[in-house]
Amino acid sequence: MSVAAEGVPSDLILRLNPIFDSSHTRDRRMSPPDSACFPGTRKDVIQGITSWVNTMIAPSTTTAVHVYWFHGFAGSGKSAISLEIAKLYASSGRLHASYFFFRNAGDRGRMNRFAATLAAQMAAAVPATASFIEAALEVEPSLLSQGTSLTIQLERLVYEPFRAALKRGLLVKALIKGPFLIVVDGLDECEDKLAASTFIDHMLNFFKRYPSIPLRFFIASRVEEHIRTRLEGDGVLLGDLNSHSAYRDIEMFLRASFDGAAVTNRIIQEYIRAHGQWPTKADMHSLIQHIKGSFVLASMMFKLIVQPATEEDPSTPMDRLPLALKENGLDGLYMQTLARSQHLPHFRTITLTLALLEEPLPVVGIADFLGIEAFEVVRVLLNLQAILYVPGSDEQGNVTLCHTSLRDFLTTESRSGSFFAPPSFHIHLSYHCFTSIIQKGDRHADNYRKKYVHVHWRKFAEPGACDLSNEIQLFKAQAHQSPLAMRPSYHAFLCTLLFYSLCLPSSQISVGLSYLLTECTESLALAVECPDHRIELWLGSVFPSGLVTSHGAKTDQITDLTFAVLQSNLQRASNAIRTNFPGILERHPRATGMEREYSIGQDLIFFSLLSGREIFSVLEWIVARARFQWEELEQAPRPPLKLSIALRESQVQFRVERHISQNATRRTDDSDSSGDGSAPTPSAPN
Repeated sequence: MSVAAEGVPSDLILRLNPIFDSSHTRDRRMSPPDSACFPGTRKDVIQGITSWVNTMIAPSTTTAVHVYWFHGFAGSGKSAISLEIAKLYASSGRLHASYFFFRNAGDRGRMNRFAATLAAQMAAAVPATASFIEAALEVEPSLLSQGTSLTIQLERLVYEPFRAALKRGLLVKALIKGPFLIVVDGLDECEDKLAASTFIDHMLNFFKRYPSIPLRFFIASRVEEHIRTRLEGDGVLLGDLNSHSAYRDIEMFLRASFDGAAVTNRIIQEYIRAHGQWPTKADMHSLIQHIKGSFVLASMMFKLIVQPATEEDPSTPMDRLPLALKENGLDGLYMQTLARSQHLPHFRTITLTLALLEEPLPVVGIADFLGIEAFEVVRVLLNLQAILYVPGSDEQGNVTLCHTSLRDFLTTESRSGSFFAPPSFHIHLSYHCFTSIIQKGDRHADNYRKKYVHVHWRKFAEPGACDLSNEIQLFKAQAHQSPLAMRPSYHAFLCTLLFYSLCLPSSQISVGLSYLLTECTESLALAVECPDHRIELWLGSVFPSGLVTSHGAKTDQITDLTFAVLQSNLQRASNAIRTNFPGILERHPRATGMEREYSIGQDLIFFSLLSGREIFSVLEWIVARARFQWEELEQAPRPPLKLSIALRESQVQFRVERHISQNATRRTDDSDSSGDGSAPTPSAPN
């Protein structure tokens, strides 16, 4: 995104903090989709769109169509056409902004910074709007905070500044050419469907309120229900890319591409010298029929056919062409390409990681993240360049998927078979993120770990993703089979993330509190029984924890059997800490169980920091509180107790109580609001 514009304060752009690689000016190889119209193609489609954009809007008009929804199947060339439209109107000074969504590309795949990015581009493209954006930020400094709604951000930062500049007569000269345009590509790629729906609803409402405003939106996406139900209606022009024949355009692209390859590829040159034209007209016709209008498939098939031979695959382009014709569309091509590297070490780990990463990483970032050598990553990726972008430098540039359909393929088991990336693999990505707490790695991967350690865990733990308890047992088995030096980090990871799961809303976790407590205390004991300096660091250091912002409470029972397991595990942990890490526990008071509740995070915004010692303190209090309650009750056998965890925006509150039927039998119940003699509620130790 270009932000250098006369009259636009640079500090405004810095304050808005836009996503610079989201616009049509981005480096497409590093920030997909890497799609552009081949010269001379798609002329009729582009002409139809520009005719709509250029239609003038009379001030008295109430039926103007402000929105064009351009849809088509995956790989049909929507992003390439969006790019061409954005470039056309940028050159004429009428492009307000452009935004290209892309899944698993960090904030580009979300709406978090969408409004601010549009505003920054608008200020650069139409400087007359900049002062009104600045004024909005001065009046409402919280506009850019996460707590501000998308509709308010769009209204204050995009729509109102444009209307204000229009009302002041600052855009008269520019409007002589026609209305301004905002291009939004890949709206179906937005990972937050609710936010995408909110954007559409608000945009359509804005145009109902201001039917003669000279502003238009060109939106390109696949047909998804939350988009279709809103855009198939009045005030929206529909464009179906599937209805346009791409035969001649794809033929033009393929012929020029193969001719270009013949100039540099000596094998193709010698074949043509001996046998004549290649591909033949019959070959070309078969290719185009096989491609069925998909420019992405055309591009990938061409790359697959002409890519250099390797030791594992010494075949020539002439050998590969008939093989390519046997593949079933994109899925077949993906299968064939992935098979070229599946025999190599770390292939599965690398491909699953690429499929499930939240943001792309460079080669060295992937290697450091997975704990392998960079050359091992490169060896796998070199055979996959028909479907992946692999930068020329290991340190600079990210490894990215050439098209979103590859991620769809890898995450759909019925399509990818043995190449499937299951949701359960998120536990391994979360673990690799966690290792940043005890070892310093490449700065790219280190930043990624801190940002996404809990995101990957939540995707692993959410109901329906996998059999959580079974996957945890498999992960523990992997830990026991790993080298001794690696085991402490496995145990500390499980302890931390299982404890974190205690604080997740019930809708985000598929197992109960008792299971989590039992597994958490066992992992704690196993971790501290390792006299390792990394565990000492984990016990005493703060850790970037996930945001727990949901309101409500969750409950479970603590039975005598559960209590016995928890007490045994914590006794093991206490003994091990005193032996291996003397002094850590002595610096903090022990829990007596007399306190009515235990709160953590009162001084830590959104429960953002956590250490192994703090986890021990909470678990120790739960056991002590249960013991205290039973001793007060003096009843045999011990009845189950109620464990409740209440989630608040700034804290998490733990309580262990007798059930109501038990409380009613004693006037000294510790839930009385006064005169109960209980100690004050403790805060988490600092």
